[in-house]
Amino acid sequence: MLLADARLLADTSTVSGLVIILIGIMLVVFGMIFGFFVLRYGKLWIQAYMSVADVSAPSLIRMHFTKVNPNVIVQAKVMSAQAGLDIGRKSGISTRRLEAHYLAGGNIMNVIHAIIAAARAEIPLDFDQAAAIDLAGRDVLDAVQTSVYPKVIDCPDPSRSGKTTLSAITKNGIELRVRARVTVRTNLEQLIGGATEDTVIARVGEAIISSIGSAETHFKVLENPDMITRVVLERGLDAQTAFEIVSIDIADIDVGENIGARLQSDQAEADTRVAQAQAERRRAEAVAEEQQMRAKVASNKSALVLAEAEVPRAMAEAFRAGRISDSTRMN
Repeated sequence: MLLADARLLADTSTVSGLVIILIGIMLVVFGMIFGFFVLRYGKLWIQAYMSVADVSAPSLIRMHFTKVNPNVIVQAKVMSAQAGLDIGRKSGISTRRLEAHYLAGGNIMNVIHAIIAAARAEIPLDFDQAAAIDLAGRDVLDAVQTSVYPKVIDCPDPSRSGKTTLSAITKNGIELRVRARVTVRTNLEQLIGGATEDTVIARVGEAIISSIGSAETHFKVLENPDMITRVVLERGLDAQTAFEIVSIDIADIDVGENIGARLQSDQAEADTRVAQAQAERRRAEAVAEEQQMRAKVASNKSALVLAEAEVPRAMAEAFRAGRISDSTRMN
């Protein structure tokens, strides 16, 4: 009985030792893992904690396994918190939202910079809208900066079309070469799906050419260039575009050729050629008709000769038939 109890105590002590060893191993492994994460992300967590950026340690560990760069997320949260933006987990710039945008391939720092710049300029721009603009391939920070500081576009743009001026003709036929400058700012609400700068330049150029073409003389345009800009601005050329036109300014107007006179000269020359061609045709027809008349005269002459040749033959035939006698011929 004592021997059985001793064996039982020995087995129990062995099991307890194994359990203690396993617990020790687990504690060591856990300590190593904990130490690894502390060494790697401890500084980031302290930075986020001291900045009240609301980035938890489990979130940092999750980023490690989801292949998200925690440095970018923490920096974005710290900037948002220091700028006074809403970083709440329900409706603000939460860690989860930043991770999702990072995994979608977005530029988090560009988005945060744009939101901060918009907030400073009192432009309404939330994280979802900024993230959507960024994922659409547009530079959201440049869009916000263009909203704050309007952008000037040359019309026409030499880098796009290779032309330096627009050519338009007034009703009196004088060509005017115009160069305009369009000041625009970004319309954030229509940035996604809105037309680009090329459309704005094309619309403005078309409107300028049309307004100059409706002018009676080039003197009116030269005396009052703002008549062009007024007409162009009234057309609402920025509809369905990513920009809002602030102003259109005529930078330069040059007088070109007298297109009307040149066209009239070309028309007169063309009419001269047509008249010459018609006269040549009538001359050719007259020559042909003359040749036909000559042919008819020759034909009539030959018929006359044939008829004259028949007279002696007819007289001889009459003599032979006795229809004509000598007395008759004497008379």
